[in-house]
Amino acid sequence: MDKMTPAMRQYYEAKEKHKDALIFFRMGDFYESFGDDARIIAKELDITLTRRGRDREGVDMPLAGIPYHAVDSYLPRLIRKGYKVAICEQLEDPKNAKGIVKRGVVRVITPGTVIDSSLIAGEANNYLMSISGNELEFGLSFLDVSTGEFLTTQFTDNQDYDRIISEAARMRPAECILPSSLFENKKLHDRLKDLGATLNIFDTDAFDPKTAYQDLIAHFGVMTLEGMGCEKLPLAISSSGAALEYARTTQMRDLAHIQSIRTYFENEFMVLDSITLRNLEIIQGLRNNLRDSLRDRSHGSSLLEVIDHTKTPMGGRLLHKMLLKPLISVILLTERLDAVDEIVKKTLLRYDLRSHLSQIRDIERLIGRVVYGNSNARDLIALSLSLAALPRIIKATGENDIKSGLLLDIIQRLGDFTDIVALLERAIVDDPPVSLRDGGIIKEGYNEKLDELKKLSSHGKGWIAEMQQHERERTGIKSLKIGYNSVFGYYIEVTKPNLSQVPQDYIRKQTTANGERFYTPALKEKEVMILSADERGKALELELFNEINSSIASRSKELQTTAQAIGELDVIANLAEVAVNNRYTRPEVNDNCNILIRDGRHPVVERSVPPGFVPNDIRMDCQEHQFLLITGPNMAGKSTYMRQTALIIILAQMGSFVPASYASVGVVDRIFTRVGAFDDLASGQSTFMIEMVELANILNNATPRSLILLDEIGRGTSTYDGYSIARAVVEFIHNKDNAGVRSLFATHYHQLTATEGVLRRVKNYHIAVKEEGGDLVFLRKIVPGATDRSYGIHVAKLAGVPPKVIQRAKEILKEVENGSAISKGKEAKYTQLMLFDPGDANTNAKESPVIEELKNLNLDEMTPLDALNTLSALKRKTAGG
Repeated sequence: MDKMTPAMRQYYEAKEKHKDALIFFRMGDFYESFGDDARIIAKELDITLTRRGRDREGVDMPLAGIPYHAVDSYLPRLIRKGYKVAICEQLEDPKNAKGIVKRGVVRVITPGTVIDSSLIAGEANNYLMSISGNELEFGLSFLDVSTGEFLTTQFTDNQDYDRIISEAARMRPAECILPSSLFENKKLHDRLKDLGATLNIFDTDAFDPKTAYQDLIAHFGVMTLEGMGCEKLPLAISSSGAALEYARTTQMRDLAHIQSIRTYFENEFMVLDSITLRNLEIIQGLRNNLRDSLRDRSHGSSLLEVIDHTKTPMGGRLLHKMLLKPLISVILLTERLDAVDEIVKKTLLRYDLRSHLSQIRDIERLIGRVVYGNSNARDLIALSLSLAALPRIIKATGENDIKSGLLLDIIQRLGDFTDIVALLERAIVDDPPVSLRDGGIIKEGYNEKLDELKKLSSHGKGWIAEMQQHERERTGIKSLKIGYNSVFGYYIEVTKPNLSQVPQDYIRKQTTANGERFYTPALKEKEVMILSADERGKALELELFNEINSSIASRSKELQTTAQAIGELDVIANLAEVAVNNRYTRPEVNDNCNILIRDGRHPVVERSVPPGFVPNDIRMDCQEHQFLLITGPNMAGKSTYMRQTALIIILAQMGSFVPASYASVGVVDRIFTRVGAFDDLASGQSTFMIEMVELANILNNATPRSLILLDEIGRGTSTYDGYSIARAVVEFIHNKDNAGVRSLFATHYHQLTATEGVLRRVKNYHIAVKEEGGDLVFLRKIVPGATDRSYGIHVAKLAGVPPKVIQRAKEILKEVENGSAISKGKEAKYTQLMLFDPGDANTNAKESPVIEELKNLNLDEMTPLDALNTLSALKRKTAGG
């Protein structure tokens, strides 16, 4: 270390304090990195790796650098790959430094704490997630440093951490911090890693509930956290305190724009777990990259992409959250639907609102940068234009006799910022430069002293131009010119052929390849005057800008309230626009158990069906139509029908109009789905195992207020095992908690349709098809009753399976239908079991001891795992084992 240069000693001191970060070390006009950092940066940024000097061991030092003015184009590439970057800046002007320039880390940039607009992908929230807990009790917090939004909750989870994963899947954090005890939990670590977040260990002491509590009340300036809802939630407090401390540690300043925490609970919203979000394609289509920007609507393959036509970033973020957290309060839903309904009916108001809202920029993030202290003049212009739209919005609503209580409340929260708009219009030039240090940001007339300095500098530069013309005439050197650079100041440049004509009063200053540079006492005097005025002017402009910025920062709480109100208004106007354009209707939402939808449509699929989407009805209740058993061929539309039902309910409970001619929805507390096939072979889980794990979660957690969508349960194993599991599942759901659960169950096991006569709340439906000359026509219409055919061979034909295979399949099917054995081996012994219906009183149960044992099973008290174990034992018996 003693052999190091002073600058390298500074570098290693910074690296010692920030071992897990890449160091960007400011050296003149470059940010330089050394050693292993340089190797990583060169590889990730695809820049040249060079060498300079030697490291502490005397080995050649790897070096990689980027221009400091281009840092905004390089940093995002590192941050999005999960790296931390510590910015080690020059802390004094090199011109005034005595010896080595002082340097120090001014902030650490991490994926979850970025605040610069260039580092944030799109307009979606950029959350830092913090997790604290012990055994199965956990606290979760989500902090968006760029907007100041801060959320927390506390709950009991299961051993697979499904609740944590569901929350993480909804919120999509860019980074997650955990104490070492949780970070080292392999199952939790791996499941979080699969979601794409960067995981980091943070100081365990920061998670201490007492420390966290004191930190939070000090930051918010309160005596208690009672008003924020988390006073008696120690793990929520623990995770919140750690999140705030981590953000403060990385940003290295007090984050005054983070002004409150909102505590939320599961019973406030419909629960949509990670599996349901995936299967229903609520936020992104299954074929889309999960990390795509939420504002990329090019594919139109998700529900969010269909309904998000918001005009402001605040509205876009709020709509995203509302879609992931549908309400279960009928009162709140009615208020929201009333507001949307009013804007639907007032066409001119809707047009005016959306037109004015389109002028508003990201006020939440602009305020974050203002309070943080890294805003520039363009940010203030954007804020001014945004706030200038508020009076027009208030005027438009005032002229339309608003009735909705929610809309009236929103308008009252918009605030009056005419003084800020007037200040910014008077102070900041209309098209300011990006950098604050280059001057040219303050308007003429705002500050008298600044005007004088600008005038002095401007006149001085005019004098320079006059001097150049005068010297050309005096010396006869037509090519003579007066130039300037930051090292040598002003100079008179004469080319070599004209050096003989140089006057005696010229003083040599520098020799160049093409000639000589000179100065005169008069030129030197003007240089001092011009540069002094220019530098003092730039310094004064920066001082004035900071004063303006501080005055706006003092109104941050009011501005954040206004930003939230704008987001709410934008969402309501957006939902009204979507309702009109997509022919959606207002749903009725109530607390009973009934679901009735007339002419329901799939909001995503209907946009891509050329001839027109075929609408369908659905009727569900908790008496006779609680469990709908749906049969029909593949490709006929069973899955679409099930999904559209769930999506219509989600839209209704987020307060949106829905794609139907009529809809009445009894509030659903949770939607469970099991559709499609996904392997996870890397962790040793096959398609069938994943199916059973997801099924177990559904059966264990569904309530009478839930909605279950099950598609082809049991198809991942043998026909006989699969049918048996499917039958047991139907009975379990029907009888769960002596009340059953509203369910849609699509299946190819036609034997299950016999349950309609045995289980009173089961009703059969099927997708209608028509055969024309041996061809199959899908009518896409769901009708009452069961189908006795799968039409699998027809579908295979449509898919292009060779004719020989199709013909042979038809021959085999005919043999099976005529009662021929499928095989002579062990499978033949299962034929009778497959066809047996426990609800059929005429069946001769004495023909098989296995059947007798099945009849004596108490299915109501069996868990899914018990059912699987029992089936395995029965299989061994029938196989002679």
